[in-house]
Amino acid sequence: MAQTPSKDYRRRERERKKADKRRAREEAKAEKLAAERAAAMLAAEEAAKQAAAELEAQREAEFEAEFKAELQAEIDAEKKGA
Repeated sequence: MAQTPSKDYRRRERERKKADKRRAREEAKAEKLAAERAAAMLAAEEAAKQAAAELEAQREAEFEAEFKAELQAEIDAEKKGA
């Protein structure tokens, strides 16, 4: 005659399955949170790089405008002096 599992064994198996599912949910939640944080950090780094590039472009444009103004002033001075 085959022996059936005891009620205590069945209860422990149910509890173990519940604990495994709970642990899997918590791990998935932690992985999702880590992925979101990583994505946020990458987005922040990209935004900082873009801001730095825009600032550099602005400085370059200001330098170019200043250079052109000085060059024009020198040309004007040479025309007046000649």
